[in-house]
Amino acid sequence: MNHDTSITRVSAQRGSAARTLAALFKAMRPKQWTKNVVVFAPLVFDEKLFVLPLLLRTSLAFVLFCLVSSAVYLINDLADIEKDRQHPVKRHRPLASGALAPSVATAAAIGIIALSLPAAFWLSRSFGLILLGYLLLNIAYSFYLKHVVIVDVLVIAAGFVLRVAGGVAVVQVERFSPWLYLCITLGALFIGFGKRRHELITLQEEASNHRAILAQYTVPFLDQLIALVTSTLVIAYSLYTFSAPNLPENYSMMLTIPLVLYGLFRYLYLIHVKGEGGAPDELVFQDRPLLLTGVLWVAAVILVLYTGS
Repeated sequence: MNHDTSITRVSAQRGSAARTLAALFKAMRPKQWTKNVVVFAPLVFDEKLFVLPLLLRTSLAFVLFCLVSSAVYLINDLADIEKDRQHPVKRHRPLASGALAPSVATAAAIGIIALSLPAAFWLSRSFGLILLGYLLLNIAYSFYLKHVVIVDVLVIAAGFVLRVAGGVAVVQVERFSPWLYLCITLGALFIGFGKRRHELITLQEEASNHRAILAQYTVPFLDQLIALVTSTLVIAYSLYTFSAPNLPENYSMMLTIPLVLYGLFRYLYLIHVKGEGGAPDELVFQDRPLLLTGVLWVAAVILVLYTGS
């Protein structure tokens, strides 16, 4: 009888541990790791995609950004646990729903940071400093900067720029155009303002209860910002395709402009007509035309850079 009781207790403990690990993994938001793919941009645009040592270094940088960004998500969810419980979707997150204990999330965040930063400095001192800056910026965002209108979205854009800078640091680029920093910044602002718009429309009168900064935004104001960023992004990317010195002399990169235009227009359609845009990382995979456009753009860029004359 006692033996059976021990077996039952051990099984229950294993089941509890498995549920905790599953909840922790979910709280780390692996679906959002796709944002860190931009760390490969310097490798691709510097025409070093097929240089194995650099590909491995960039892949490690990608993993480290994923780990640190997961630690940031845990910290952010710990800070917003009460507000998330008022959100129609975020209330189902592990911490807000009670599936994950705050103590476990805290220990995991500390452990991830303690392992990732030394590995980043081992990979490259400059990359380590960039990853540390990314971490500190996002901690500041979680506790203060997300409450400052416009700055909250600018910080999100800065996070993408730091990811790209991290890729630059590990590859030691020679032909990566500064125009791409501007395009990535504008693209991140485009998505960020679109997400704020979606939150305003979805939450309506409860918006400020979930995210206080939403009280400082209005839909017309966000529509103006989105329109401004969209037009500027189109101009910046177009200028890049024929003015960057490292591109093929036959201006074949300009052939990718229609794909960028369609991708932007499709995203605007999803925001304004379909009322989507709350989770951009998921939207890309859920909307087949948008996903196909992204795949075709990447393929076209690689084709132009690696086969163009």
